[in-house]
Amino acid sequence: MKKLPLAAAMLAAALTATTAWADATPPQIHVDVPVTLKSAKIVFNMDHAAFNGDMPIGIKHMQLVVQRFHKMGAELSMVGVFHSDAGYMLLNDETYNKVRKTNTGNPYAPLIADLIKNGVQIEECAVTMQGNGWGNENLLPNVKVDSGAIGRIVQLEQNGYIMIQP
Repeated sequence: MKKLPLAAAMLAAALTATTAWADATPPQIHVDVPVTLKSAKIVFNMDHAAFNGDMPIGIKHMQLVVQRFHKMGAELSMVGVFHSDAGYMLLNDETYNKVRKTNTGNPYAPLIADLIKNGVQIEECAVTMQGNGWGNENLLPNVKVDSGAIGRIVQLEQNGYIMIQP
């Protein structure tokens, strides 16, 4: 029982330090190597589900790239190739609910729709679809189907795209 007051004191100290840091003026950042791009061709290899909280890291990075390029006025050609464990992120609400055993619908649908609206080509792997028993009718609107994710990524890299693996 004597450990309880010590734990409470440590928790209070940690909370005080966290609050003090949050209230402090953010540190100044001096950029030594500014990045300026006129154009880029990027393929996101979306083969696994990695998250920061509830947000898929790959989708968030695609959003950030689109925003950054728009802000810079730079030309961007970007493709998101979904396959393997991340393939379910492109399912329509009905199929998503069945596959994920939920009734929420696909929470990524608005994010995917926004990426497509901003010029990102979003693709699902036919091999992943076949392995899961999904057809084109099970996908979100405007998602394209490629004949195989690995071959597609190789094709894009041969055409000058750089691959990002979130």
